[in-house]
Amino acid sequence: MAATAPADDRPDPCPAAAADSSQTPPTPDELVARAVAPVKAAFLRPPPVRDTPTNEESRASGAVPLEKKSKRQFRRERKQEQESVSRLCVAVGKTGNADACKYGASCRFSHDVDAYLAQKPADLEGMCPFTVLEQPCQYGLTCRFFGTHKDNHAPSESHEINPLSKDIQKLLWKTKYKFPRASAQIKLLGLKEVIKIKANAAADDQRAEHDNPDVSCEMNGDDKTESLCCPPMTVEHDSSLCEEMDKLAGEPLVDNSVPCPEPRASKKSKVEGDEIHKNEADTHDTKAYPEDSNLVNRLEVPSNSTSSCRVDLVATPHLREKKIIDFREKLYLAPLTTVGNLPFRRLCKTLGADITCGEMAMCTNLMQGQASEWALLRRHSSEDIFGVQICGAFPDTVARTVELVDNECSFDFIDINMGCPIDVVVNKGAGSSLLNKPMRIKSIVQASSAVTERPLTVKVRTAFFEGRNRADSLVSDIYDWGASAITIHGRSRQQRYSKLADWDYINQCAQKAPDDLHVIGNGDIFSFTDWKRHVSGSSKISTCMIARGALIKPWIFTEIKEEKDWDITSGERFNILKDYVRFGLEHWGSDTKGVETTRHFLLEWLSYMCRYIPVGLLDVVPQRLNWRPPSYCGRDDLETLMASESAADWVRISEMLLGKVPEGFTFAPKHKSNAYDRAENG
Repeated sequence: MAATAPADDRPDPCPAAAADSSQTPPTPDELVARAVAPVKAAFLRPPPVRDTPTNEESRASGAVPLEKKSKRQFRRERKQEQESVSRLCVAVGKTGNADACKYGASCRFSHDVDAYLAQKPADLEGMCPFTVLEQPCQYGLTCRFFGTHKDNHAPSESHEINPLSKDIQKLLWKTKYKFPRASAQIKLLGLKEVIKIKANAAADDQRAEHDNPDVSCEMNGDDKTESLCCPPMTVEHDSSLCEEMDKLAGEPLVDNSVPCPEPRASKKSKVEGDEIHKNEADTHDTKAYPEDSNLVNRLEVPSNSTSSCRVDLVATPHLREKKIIDFREKLYLAPLTTVGNLPFRRLCKTLGADITCGEMAMCTNLMQGQASEWALLRRHSSEDIFGVQICGAFPDTVARTVELVDNECSFDFIDINMGCPIDVVVNKGAGSSLLNKPMRIKSIVQASSAVTERPLTVKVRTAFFEGRNRADSLVSDIYDWGASAITIHGRSRQQRYSKLADWDYINQCAQKAPDDLHVIGNGDIFSFTDWKRHVSGSSKISTCMIARGALIKPWIFTEIKEEKDWDITSGERFNILKDYVRFGLEHWGSDTKGVETTRHFLLEWLSYMCRYIPVGLLDVVPQRLNWRPPSYCGRDDLETLMASESAADWVRISEMLLGKVPEGFTFAPKHKSNAYDRAENG
């Protein structure tokens, strides 16, 4: 399967790369010292010249300048799109019958089948992914492979798990979902509850009518309801207001609400704190929680509590009583924002990944019933060991979210992200900002672990500020708080992704960890030698989490299991892209919207994948993650195209798989680290 490297005496495939005889080229060791990839001289070529076009040239080439649109413009465009014949009614599209829609003339979408077919783009090459699986295609006339459909009326079988049901979504919209375990645990710990309630009851009725797939904003089976349709209106819960309303209405505003405890003083000694908790436990009455009389029995506090840094106050099942996941030496695909979607995880499973984890989901969005956030919890049946990752700032929010997903989703473990460096997350007090608040970390882990019997893991960075490492102070206690594993990314929040990960510090943290706590290292795993060095070099590190290495070359899992540096050919890489596109069409849909969604995420992935340098082109093997690739050409035209850092070339690759892009299409990668200025316009 691995191709042999070309001989050194082969003809130069890049004649333009003739070396200047007046200058001595740097040696491979010198290039490695400067973090430059040591590509063989036969494949080097001058970098392409990309001048910034003038305004006149931009207009001539059809480039569209970016404009900031107002809300009125967005509403007008959305209305025009809905009135267009291209917006065929879902019921009509499935059956091809204009009378299939139960709303008739009052439906917001078009029922003109002939007009839709007249403007529908030509079918794409290949077979419908649902026809290949011998399943009926749910997109009917709108499918871009409609000509390959067969008259198969067998029931459609979905291999995706964790959909958000409408009943649960309505309960979340109306804040009527009950959280008895989380509420009891927050009360027992003496933590303040911050409950979000509706400020306008009319919004509930508006959302209740938003559950019809023919008139909703759902996206291709992914239930991605637009957040602009009915923005939630929330106010912060106040205990005094709640008491007054209870007197007037005779019942609480929220079904699952419990009396909010008085906030504790900001500064108290540990002895005083222990006495307060003990008194609360002694006066605990089962009448306060009629839903679960056994709940209080599980939450009884031992009378001989001596240490405030232990989890004695939390009556969670002991970790040995929980389901055990052995992380040791298993290949763990990291939760990756944007690119780590279900089709990508499914692809990595076919290439050898053992453990997968969904994209980071914000607790507040899950609690509000946002379908787009719940889509991040989707699981494919091939993901045999699967975890969900959530991110929140407050103990009550995280604990309620843990109870929610524990009740409604299928997963093997739940991971709490305390290392996200993104500004919008950090500014809300979540992610890596929690590293500055160790007592809040303690409260979050204690409260969350008490409401679920599944393993709870935590992901952190070394510190918030460079040079002020904090992770080592957590590993000694986090197991007693209730976590069964901790993942340590060897960089600080301030460092982001610059410089190499500090594996020496990760090893120091692992040495301080209890024997029963799994310590997972993360950072710069890009080959089987990196994996073997870090896992075998420390007996206390259970495994390594693979993140960007899997984005650049997802076959890294195959390399690790087979212990080789795979010189994968361009044809084999293209077949991997084909598999991803097939998985994407099954997940996002085979209609026009599903095709373009698949194209978008494919282009995001190609913006990472272009950094891979084939093994046969390197003087030093294996490639390191921090190497900057020079401008080079591959051993064939496809390999050269895959090495391009131009977004226009990524679009050409997508057209080889998904057909021509729509008119006026532009693309710029989300991370923007490898895109030229205006490269999205070619």
